[in-house]
Amino acid sequence: MTDKRKLQLAVGKRIKELREEKKIQQQDIAAACNIEKSNFSRIEAGNTNPTIYTLSKIADKLEVSLSELLEFN
Repeated sequence: MTDKRKLQLAVGKRIKELREEKKIQQQDIAAACNIEKSNFSRIEAGNTNPTIYTLSKIADKLEVSLSELLEFN
């Protein structure tokens, strides 16, 4: 597995963890971020490389900072 793939998986896992902690449905956050649900699902699954702008929108809707969104091991 490439480093890029590992990073995408880690980011997706972190987004999913935060979303589930806040009890937000996937379709609700996708709509709030103006992202298709299928695209949001791919982000959480680590199957796409979201832009910083997209990550910023997701962090905003999750009410966390971008740096907090990217805190993972």
